[in-house]
Formats: sequence, structure tokens, C-alpha cells
Amino acid sequence: MSFESDGTRRDFLKTAATVTAGANALAGLTFLTRPERVFGANDRVRVGVCGLRGRGKDHLDAYARVPNLEIAGLCDVDESVLNKRRGQVSGSPQSVADVRRLLDDRSIDAISIATPNHWHALMAIWACQAGKDVYVEKPCSHNLWEGRQLVLAAKKYGRIVQHGTQARSAPALIEAINHVHKGTFGEIYLARGLCFKRRDTIGRTAIEPVPAGVDYDLWSGPAPLKPFTRNRFHYNWHWIWDTGNGDLGNQGIHQIDDARWGLGVALPTRVSAIGGHFMFDDDQETPNTLNCAFEFDQPGGRRKMLEFEVRHWITNDEAGLGRRPFNRRNTIGTIFYGSNGYLGAGTEDDPGYQSWIGPDQTAGPHGSSGSDHFANFITCVRNRKAEELHAPIEEGHISCALVHLANASYRLGRSLRFDPESQRVVDDEEANRLLAGQARGYRAPFVVPDQV
Repeated sequence: MSFESDGTRRDFLKTAATVTAGANALAGLTFLTRPERVFGANDRVRVGVCGLRGRGKDHLDAYARVPNLEIAGLCDVDESVLNKRRGQVSGSPQSVADVRRLLDDRSIDAISIATPNHWHALMAIWACQAGKDVYVEKPCSHNLWEGRQLVLAAKKYGRIVQHGTQARSAPALIEAINHVHKGTFGEIYLARGLCFKRRDTIGRTAIEPVPAGVDYDLWSGPAPLKPFTRNRFHYNWHWIWDTGNGDLGNQGIHQIDDARWGLGVALPTRVSAIGGHFMFDDDQETPNTLNCAFEFDQPGGRRKMLEFEVRHWITNDEAGLGRRPFNRRNTIGTIFYGSNGYLGAGTEDDPGYQSWIGPDQTAGPHGSSGSDHFANFITCVRNRKAEELHAPIEEGHISCALVHLANASYRLGRSLRFDPESQRVVDDEEANRLLAGQARGYRAPFVVPDQV
């Protein structure tokens, strides 16, 4: 697979693009790429955090534990959230609704993105163009095209870009994957990712006025500007196709990434997903039950498989994953099956593992640890060594591509044959248009540029 092309949407689609106004993406921006900063031993890294309500609060807490770091900027389109977070951080960070004001600030070294999914790639690309390093939450893109453009931007501007799949910084998960790779369980032929997460109905919410202090136009950004409802806003945007990617792209991307990491594979050649939105009659558009299968061609004509399953509501455990302390009523994790045993790995928040070896399933290696993904990012911001990132954007994009391909298969109701080299679905222009974001479209000036 290659990231060396000029990255035009035309090349991606092999047809005329409906959105070619890439230059409009920079409308109103005055920032320029700055000379590379060389950090001294006592220099503080100055970070701006964007999106502050849920996961963004975790970003603030994590950065507060990193030595010699200053939270220099806060960004959120909800004034009440912005004001609340301003009172929870030390110092006097610049507080804004529009990220472009932080990108104009040449004293800010890095941008940490915890906004809704539909903003991730564009905000990260803008940050790269402004000479900022980037921590971008999972999934790094809302569609496959965006992820490819972000990879190109990171490379072009020489930026440090970390993807928010934080299990890659957990010593226990690193140890578990090392066991998988070195043959402790024989030849690994299958990985199974689980996102069994008990989620109640979101109900139905009526159209209403935008809450006071909320810039809903800016919140919508690249997505269509639809009438405001509570189910299109805080958190439940995950279940709306314009802004989210369902639980496959919410919780599931962590386990997709772990499964692919352990299998040692990149992009698949065949993808199939079936499911539906069962049990509840509500505003959710994305499936709450989904079965995905990915096939990977290997040298010598061999193949590997990755299965992934999403279930909401009441379910069973597998490989002891639902009995781990963090999961409580949920069964979330990744199982690796080999010729001589299997291993069950926990979540990014509870990154332990246990294993069983041989026909008698004798207890094998096990372990548990925490994770400090943000510290790894800041270390690489300081030393400028992108190769030391635990979750570089190139890996993040590949894992997110699996999410987008499975969602496309589900939405189109058919299996997809995929060419990893061109990153295109074979003989299926409807699928390629969906994966390029054209089914939804972009609103100027919030357009991912054709030329980064």
C-alpha cells in the first residue's frame, strides 16, 4: 500500500469529485508553517486541547500529570463547557470556540483533539499545516479518504501525530502482543474483537432551538447543518452517520487496532458486515448489532482472518473478558486464536491479559498494567522522533480503514473486495464514493483539501 500519491479525491474515486474546493478549507486562516522548534531541557511544551466535554476532560487530566507541560489553550463550541474547564486547569489558557484561533498562535506547540469524529481529520490536517504536532482521538477520520489525507499531511509537514488508541502504550498489552508474535500460542490464524457494551435506547428527541452559548454551525463544521436536536449533540452524535461511526468506530476501533496489531496485518482484501438496529425504536441510525469479517492475504497464498462483533444490551462473556473489574456488565476485548492456545486481552482502560495453552487449556502467561499514551506523545514532540510513537498516524489510519470498510459493507448490504495498494474498493464506485465522504458531502469552508 502507498501513501505517495498526490492524494486527490479524483484519483481516489476515478471520477469527477463533487467537492474539489480544497482551497476553501483554509478560508479565514492566516497561519503559516513555522520553523521547527528545538526543545531545551527546561522548555515547556505548550498544548491546546480541543473538545472538552467528555474525552477532552481525560486529555486535560492526562496532560496535568506530564512534567514541564502547559495547557496553553482550550477550545470548545459550548460556552458552558469551556467556562467549566477553564476553572479546572492551572494558569490562564487562551479560551476559544474556534480552533483556528489556537492554530494562529505560534507559541502553541501541539493540538490535542477530542472533538466529535467528523472534525478529527480536518482539525488535525489544519494543525499540521500550521506547524503543530497532533494528538488525535480515535477514529482519526470520519471516512477512509480523510485518513489518507491526514497521513499525507503529517508526512508533508513533518509533524508528530499520535493516534488515540492508547492500549499501544500499555506494557501489559505490549507483553501480550509479544507473546502472540513470538509463537507462544503457535501460528495465529484468527483474531476476534468484541464490543459487547450495554447501552440503553437513546429515545427520540424533537427539534428545538440551539442552546444558549453553543455555536452549532461551528459544531457541525464539515457535516451538513441539520436542525438541532439533543440526539444530534452531546455524545449521541456517535449514533448518527453524519457525525459518528457507530460503536464500531467508537469503542470498537480500540479492539480492531489491537486485533490487527496482534495478527501482524495491514489492510484487508475482503470485507463483509451484516447487522441492524434491533430492539429499540429511537433516533439511532448506526447498527447496535453488527458482525464483521475481514480477510487478509499473506505471502505464499496464506490468509488470516479478523472477526469483530458489536452488541448492545445483555450478553455473555468470552475468554473471561466480561469478568475483568473495569468491564463490569460489558465484554470488551480481543481474543487471539493459535494452533497451540489462545489469549484474551482487555480494554484500553483495563489493559490486562490472560491466556490458555494446549488442548487441555492450561493457564498460560498473564499480566496487567496501566497506560500513559499522552506521555509517549509529548516525549516524541520533544525529541522529534516519530518512529518512537506507539500509535503513529499511519497505523491509526489503517485500523480506522477497517471500521470504514465494515460500515460501508453494512450500509450497502454487500461484501467488498478491496485493493490495499490503491486503497479502493474493486469495481464498486458507490462504495468508493461512500468511503470518500461524498454520500454526506462537506460544507465550505470546512472541507478536507484535495491537496494537503
